[in-house]
Amino acid sequence: MEDRTTSSSLFQKIEPQHTSAKDNPPEDVIAYNNRRKAVQFKASHGLLITFFLWIFSLHALGIFFFTKGFLLTRLVLDHKSECASPPIDLPGIRAGSYSAGCWYPKTFDKAVIIIIDALRYDFTVPFDGTTHHFHNALKVLHETAVQQPETAFLLPFIADPPTATLQRLKGLTTGTLPTFVDLGSNFGGTEIEEDNLIAQLRDARKTLVHLGDDTWHSLFPGYFDANLTHAYDSFNVWDLHTVDNGVTEHLMPLLKNGSGEWDIVIGHYLGVDHAGHRYGPDHSAMNDKLKQMDRVIRDIKTALDDETLLVVMGDHGMDTKGDHGGESDDEVEAALWMYSKKAVFGHGHNELVEPPPTAKERPVGQIDLVPTLALLLGMPIPFNNLGSPIAEAFVGPKQPDWQQLAAVNALSAAQIQRYQHAYSAARGLGKDVFSVAHTLWTIALDMWHGARQNTAPNAEVFAAFTRYQTENLRICRSLWARFDVPGMVYGIVLLGCALAILAYYARATTSFRAEDSPLFLRQISLYGAFGVVFGLSIGLTGAPPGILDSTFLGAAGGSIVGFAYTVIEIPYGYPLPLPNSAWGWLSLLITGLQAVGFASNSFTIWEDEILLLLLATFGIMSLASSIRQEKATDRALGILQSSFFLVLTRIASLSRLCREEQMPYCRSTYYSSATASTSASWQLVIPFVLALLLPSFVKGYYKSTRSYVGSAALWIGFALRMCLLASAIYWTLDAADDNDWLNISKDTLRFLKTTIAQLVLGISFVAGTTYYGWATPCISIDIPEARENGGAEPKSGTTKPKPMTVHGYSNMHGSRYFLLLTNWLIAINLLQKPMGGGSIGLLTLQILALLEIIDANALSRSAIGPVTLGMLGNFYFFKTGHQATLSSIQWETAFVAMKTIRYPWSPLLVVLNTYGPQILTAVAAPLLVLWKQPPKKKGLLGDVAMAVATYLVYFAALNLATTLWAGWLRRHLMLFRIFCPRFMMGAAALLVVDLVGVFVAVAGVRWNMVSVSEVFGWA
Repeated sequence: MEDRTTSSSLFQKIEPQHTSAKDNPPEDVIAYNNRRKAVQFKASHGLLITFFLWIFSLHALGIFFFTKGFLLTRLVLDHKSECASPPIDLPGIRAGSYSAGCWYPKTFDKAVIIIIDALRYDFTVPFDGTTHHFHNALKVLHETAVQQPETAFLLPFIADPPTATLQRLKGLTTGTLPTFVDLGSNFGGTEIEEDNLIAQLRDARKTLVHLGDDTWHSLFPGYFDANLTHAYDSFNVWDLHTVDNGVTEHLMPLLKNGSGEWDIVIGHYLGVDHAGHRYGPDHSAMNDKLKQMDRVIRDIKTALDDETLLVVMGDHGMDTKGDHGGESDDEVEAALWMYSKKAVFGHGHNELVEPPPTAKERPVGQIDLVPTLALLLGMPIPFNNLGSPIAEAFVGPKQPDWQQLAAVNALSAAQIQRYQHAYSAARGLGKDVFSVAHTLWTIALDMWHGARQNTAPNAEVFAAFTRYQTENLRICRSLWARFDVPGMVYGIVLLGCALAILAYYARATTSFRAEDSPLFLRQISLYGAFGVVFGLSIGLTGAPPGILDSTFLGAAGGSIVGFAYTVIEIPYGYPLPLPNSAWGWLSLLITGLQAVGFASNSFTIWEDEILLLLLATFGIMSLASSIRQEKATDRALGILQSSFFLVLTRIASLSRLCREEQMPYCRSTYYSSATASTSASWQLVIPFVLALLLPSFVKGYYKSTRSYVGSAALWIGFALRMCLLASAIYWTLDAADDNDWLNISKDTLRFLKTTIAQLVLGISFVAGTTYYGWATPCISIDIPEARENGGAEPKSGTTKPKPMTVHGYSNMHGSRYFLLLTNWLIAINLLQKPMGGGSIGLLTLQILALLEIIDANALSRSAIGPVTLGMLGNFYFFKTGHQATLSSIQWETAFVAMKTIRYPWSPLLVVLNTYGPQILTAVAAPLLVLWKQPPKKKGLLGDVAMAVATYLVYFAALNLATTLWAGWLRRHLMLFRIFCPRFMMGAAALLVVDLVGVFVAVAGVRWNMVSVSEVFGWA
C-alpha cells in the first residue's frame, strides 16, 4: 500500500532547524537539483503525452476501419434513362416526345411540390377526444381528400431510415434505398450525380425553381433558375419563421403572375421541423405553424390552374420530442397529399375513399413518389429507381382503370428489371441472387402479353407486376445490407490490441519508470516506420485493401509489435495486469458485465438503469469498507461520503429521458412533458439553486483540508458562483423567449442570451485557463510574529521558536487541480438544459464524494476509482437528456452562443452538450491520485498516468464490446435501431475522452505540478 497523508492532516507545521552548514547543501546545489528534476519531469511528461496520443491514433484507426466495413454500401451506376428508350413497348403509345410524354402520356404540364419538413402523418388527420397541439390544426389535406376524392388523396408516406433530410431528399429524387456510403463518382461530396428526377426535368429543358431549404443546392448545384430561386439557411432551428415566410413571399407571385416563367416549383418549408426541434410537437408554436401551413396550402390551391399538379409531403416525421434521424414509427411516418383541379385521381382499386386514420393502413413508400411523378409529368423513370407507381394517381376517377394501372406498373417493373440486370453485371452477382424475382418477372411479363391478347385480366397483370416489384425491393434491401467483413475485422483487432496495451500499461506497472518511456516510444516509432514501408509495398502491388489502408494498417501493426517487443526485452519485465485485491476484481467484474451485456438488446435499452444499479453497488460496498477502517477519522469520513454518494445517485436518477423502446415502463422528466423539447417552469429554479448551493458545497470540501484560501476563494467563491448565476439567467431568458413572457422583441432577447453565453464561455475557457495556469497553490502560511517582524533567531539552548504553519498542505495538488475542473464545469453547465445543469451539479458533488471515499479507504492506486468515474460519466450522459439514439442529440445547443452555424464552434458546442459528463469525469481522473497528496510525493506523475490510463481502459473496453457486438449481430433486426447507435455513441465517447485525457487532464497536471514545485521544490 502506498504512503499517503491521512485525512486528518489538514496543515503542516514546519519546525525551524538549527544545523551546521555541512548538513545543508548550498543554495546553488539545491537550485541545480531542482532545475534538473524539472527538466526530467517535463521530459517524462512530454513522453507521456506522446504515448497517449499513440493510443488515440490506434483507437481512431480501429474505429475508422470497422466503420468503413460496417456502414452499408451500394454501387452507384452512372446509367441514365432516355426519353426515346422505354424499357418496354406499350401498345398504341409512341415514345420519345417530351411534349406528349416520354414513356407514357403525361397528365400534367407543371407541378408545385411543397415539402413541409417533418410533416408527420398524424398531423394531417382529424382527432377526436383529448387532443394535443398538433391535432386538428392542418385540416385542408384530409378535408379535401374526403370532400373531393377525384381531385385529391392523402396517404401515409413511409421514409426509409436514416430519417435525415439529406438522405431523404436523395430517396425522394432518385427512388433508391438509402445506404450510409454510396460508392461511385459522387463519393467525395453531397452532389447527386446518379440519375434522378430533377436531372430528368432539367434535361427536358424544364425551368426549375427552388424556394427554401438550401440543402437542395448542395445536392443539385446549378439546376435551378438563378433569377427565381431563393435558398435559405436550414440549420438555424431557433428560427421558425424566416424560411417559411420567405418561401411564401416568393411562391405566391409565381403562382398568380408568373405561371409562364416556370415549369416546376419546389418549396421547402422548415418551420414545422424547427418548431419540433425547439419545442417538441405538443407546443402552441407547433399549432401555430401547422395552422400557417393550412392557410398557405389553401392559398396555393386557389392559385393553381388545371394543368398544374400540387404535391404536399413530409420528408420524414418526428419523435415525441420533435427530433428525428432514427427509425422509430413516429420518425418514418410522414404524409403525402396530391391535388389537381381536374378529376384524375381515384380509389377504385380498393374502394377506400377516406384517408387512412393511422399510418399503419395503406402506406406507400417514399421511393414510390419518383416513378409516380415521372409518369404524371411525362418524364422517364430514373434508371436506379426501385419504387412503384402510386395506384391512386393512375386508377382513374370513376371505374378502376386496370389497363392504365397495368401499363404504368409494367413500365416501372421493366425499368427495375433493366437496372437489376446492369447492377448484377457491375457487381458480378450470380443468377441465383435474383432467381425468385426473375421467376416473378417472367410470370408478370407473360400475363402482360396475355392481356394484350385479351387472355388475361389487367387487374391480375397489375397484381403480378406489383408482386415482382415487392420481391425485387426485398432482395435489394438484403443485397445492400452487405458488410466488408475483413475491414470490420481489421478494426476490431486494432481496438483489441489498443485495449490490451492500455490495460497492460495501466495496471501492470508498479511505478512510473521514466527511463522506460524513451525505449518504448523508440521501438514503437522504429517498428511503425517498418510497418509503413511494408504496408505501402503491399498496397502498391494492388492487393486489398488498397495503398492508403495498407499503409495505415502497416503503421499501426508495426507500432504494436514494437510495444510488445519492448515489453519482452525489458530485463525486469512487467507482471500480468491481474487484480490483486477485492476492489480490483470488482472493477474487472463491473467492466466485464457491461461489455458482455451489450450483446443483449434489452441490456442496451435499459443501460441507464443498469448503471444506477452498479453505482449503488459501489456505494454500498464503499460504505461497508469504510465501516471496517481502523482510524476513526477515516471511518467517519468514509461512512459520511459513501452515504452522500448513494443519496446523490438516487437523486440523479430522477432525471430521465425515455427512449421509445422503454415505453410504457418509463416516464420522462427531463422536459416539461414526454412530447416537448422545452423545460417546465418549475425546472427554471434548478439553475438558481445550483448557483446558490454548489459553490458552498465545494467550499466545504476545500475547508475540510484548510485549502479554501488564495486562488480557490476567488475562483470558487466568486467566479464559479457568478457564472452559474449567469447560466441560470440565460435559461430563464430562453424560457421567456419560448413562452413570450416579456414584452421585449425576439431580437433583443436573442442578443441578451448570446451575450451572456459568450461571456460565460469566455470566462470558462479564456479567463479560467489563464487563471489556472498562473494560480498559486491553495495554501496560506502562518508565520510566527517574532520572525515575521524580523526578530533575531534565538540562540542555541534558548526557548524553541514557534513553527510556521502551512494551511492546505495536505491537499495542495488536489485543491489546485480542481480549479481546472471548475472551468469545464462552468461551460458544460451552460450548455445543458435546466434539468441537465442540475445533473451536472450532482455529478460534481459525486466526484468530490468519490475522491473522499478513495482517500478514506486508501484506494488511490486501485482500479475502482477510475472505473467508477467512468460509470459516472456514462450514467450522467443519460441524466442530461441523452440516450444512445440519434434523435436525442440536442442540436439546438449549437445556437446557445451564436445566431448562426459557425464552424468549428457550433459542432464543438454540441459535443460539449452531448458528452459533457464524460468530459468532466475525464478531467477529474488525475484527481483520484492528486487529492490529499503532499507537495513532494514521489512518483506522482506515474500515478496520474495509471489513473488516466485505467479510466481510458474502461471506455476502450466498452467501445470494443459495442463494436464487436454490432459486427456479430449485423443481421439482427434491431441492428440500426439499438446496436449501431450504441456503437456510435461508444466510439465517439472514446475518442472524446482520449483527447480530453491527453490535452486537458494530463496537460493540466503539468501546470499543477510546476506551480506546486515552484514553492516547495521537486520531489
